[in-house]
Amino acid sequence: MEYVDKYDYLKELVLNEVDIDGKTFRLEEEFDKFFVKGNKTAGKRIRKFMQLIRRTAEDIRQDVQNYKKSI
Repeated sequence: MEYVDKYDYLKELVLNEVDIDGKTFRLEEEFDKFFVKGNKTAGKRIRKFMQLIRRTAEDIRQDVQNYKKSI
């Protein structure tokens, strides 16, 4: 995946709907469900979102490091 695609995917994770386990969710809505409404299962979805964000961010970080070494 090219760096622009990874960046767009990272933005999508944070801002738009994302497919998790065959259903679509928005991170902002899950935060609201968990922290405001007390829905414990929303916490599990938040952790899944955060894991996807972490993996994507790590990939981007590696791309930046590799590019930096090449210049």
